Amino acid sequence: MAYQNLIYMFLSSLVLISVTSTEKTCALEFVVSNETVGTPGGTKFDTEVGAEYCRQTLEKATNFIWQIFGQSNEADRKNVQSISMSVKPFDGVASHTGDEIQVSADYISSFSFGDIKTEITGIIYHELTHVWQWDGTPGPRAPQDLLEGIADHVRLKANLPGPYWAKRGSGNRWGERSDITAYFLDHCDSLKSGFVGELNKKMKTGYNESYFNELLGKSATELFADYKAKFHS
Repeated sequence: MAYQNLIYMFLSSLVLISVTSTEKTCALEFVVSNETVGTPGGTKFDTEVGAEYCRQTLEKATNFIWQIFGQSNEADRKNVQSISMSVKPFDGVASHTGDEIQVSADYISSFSFGDIKTEITGIIYHELTHVWQWDGTPGPRAPQDLLEGIADHVRLKANLPGPYWAKRGSGNRWGERSDITAYFLDHCDSLKSGFVGELNKKMKTGYNESYFNELLGKSATELFADYKAKFHS
């Protein structure tokens, strides 16, 4: 009997350890809502994408972004406890405020470039990057074109470029458009693996364009010229 009790106590301890681990993994909450039910965009979202799919994608994308940013430790990340995504009626595509992501039902309704589910997936990766990335605050804030470019770079690394993006190698300057910046950052990442993650880490307390020199030995302008020359050669 004592032997059986010992086995029971051992198995119980294993269950307790398993539950504790699961609670830590699931500490970050993801909530998705559709505030446009019955509208063309809201109906298209419900029938072709779905709130549960988006919730799962938010979780998957979060882990992917942590990997890109080299944030395996909780101390390296922003203190975010929950992330919400809502489908709302407004002009534009999507936006974020703090840990809240908004996607336009009007955009969903009018999207005609291909599969809306794939497009929403790409939007989630882009907007969720803004939730997790450092932007230079409280020091000098990073330029918006760089922040948008990093978000599109994450989308690119997830193999989710938009069907309307410019061609790789195009553009006259590295911050011209977020997709052009994304391709440029991909080039920088090829020169130094993990470059984007290290750049993001440097922007935790401020931004300086000298970060490109510190990490790659050249200015962003010089690197973009090299990228253009290499691509067209």
